[in-house]
Amino acid sequence: MKPPESAGSSAYLSAMISLAAAAFGVVAALAWNAAITELFKLIFPPASGIIGLFVYAIIVTIIAVVVMVNLANAAKRLSE
Repeated sequence: MKPPESAGSSAYLSAMISLAAAAFGVVAALAWNAAITELFKLIFPPASGIIGLFVYAIIVTIIAVVVMVNLANAAKRLSE
């Protein structure tokens, strides 16, 4: 028979899962950043400099906003 779980160990496990998920999310974001940066280097010549960086930032921001809005809408539908 296994010992009863305490509320503390459950909270600890939940926190560790959340931290691990966040860490993997950061690693994935950095990998995508490197890949997208290399793609933009192919599309925009190195002479574009700051303009290319701003175009990159604007495009990534638009994508992030669209994804976050869609996730918020999905969460709202699930809660209803």
